[in-house]
Amino acid sequence: MSKKDLNVLKLKKLNLNNIDFLTYSNFKLCLKKSIKKKTFLVAVSGGPDSLALTALSKTYSTDQGNKVFFVLIDHSIRSNSSKESKAVKQLLKKKNITLTILKNKEKINKNIQSQARDVRYKLLLNFCKKNRIKFILTAHHRDDQIETFLIRLSRGSGVQGLSSMKKISNLKNQIKLIRPLLDEKKQQLTLIAKKYFGNFFKDPSNTNKKFLRTKIRNLIKQFEKSGIKHESIINSINNLSVTRDTINSYTTRVEKSCVKKKKKELIINLQRFSAENNEIQLKVFSNCIKYISKSYYPPRAKKIENLLNRAKFEKKLKATLGGCIIQKNQNSLIIQKEELKKGLKF
Repeated sequence: MSKKDLNVLKLKKLNLNNIDFLTYSNFKLCLKKSIKKKTFLVAVSGGPDSLALTALSKTYSTDQGNKVFFVLIDHSIRSNSSKESKAVKQLLKKKNITLTILKNKEKINKNIQSQARDVRYKLLLNFCKKNRIKFILTAHHRDDQIETFLIRLSRGSGVQGLSSMKKISNLKNQIKLIRPLLDEKKQQLTLIAKKYFGNFFKDPSNTNKKFLRTKIRNLIKQFEKSGIKHESIINSINNLSVTRDTINSYTTRVEKSCVKKKKKELIINLQRFSAENNEIQLKVFSNCIKYISKSYYPPRAKKIENLLNRAKFEKKLKATLGGCIIQKNQNSLIIQKEELKKGLKF
């Protein structure tokens, strides 16, 4: 029997069949490179994407011996969200998978999808801290990557935004966010979820036309009919990612030359900083804000641009942005965490 046949036989014993061989192989390769034998957390929602991730993660833990936590966030936005969460828990229980449900107690009433995402990561990070977990897996896939690209395109994003999501990103407290399914199609993940669990749950918000992501999703269907293929968009994202990595490498060198760390603040040398073009200035300043605030996402580019323009023309500047206080002192910009001092609202 060939090595490939032995692998297929092994996957059958692990409750995956021949059709899922390539998906599992790619998933396994990603995890062995990024987390090896360590404990990780899987973010579960009940949708086909997250259930496919759950199936692959359960298979991987059986195959490799990793300890895995499966966690679902009940956002408490819909009246029946608690009932839906329990239904997902029962579905996973049939496969001997223990699901932990974390219930959100914060009110989510504006910018619902953005606020829900922030709450989700906050609860997941707290759970990771308590359980000494350093890796979070999410089910973002190729279709999500395309949607994100088009959403950011509609907002006028630059290279950093248009290069979309990375497979591995850094979160707070040295916790890494892993997206092992970014190269996989939603259709294939739905197939895995159906075959492994026999069922999955649909999120009503995915068809709510008031959300920009839903509008973009419907637009993509029209793209396909017009001959604009997914592969072409993915190629553009990949090309932009190469450009992003080149810019990031140069940005790191610029940061070393013009940004100084001093206790709990960063000091930017404006003379050296101003010699760079707008794209590099934007990236350096975004990194500084993220570093001080310990946030995953920096403020919107437009807000950063406005503040940097003020710094060019105002002799004295004191403002807040992204949880930080920014002050201009002669030829320096000083960035501190907002709790340290009281500044003017920007």
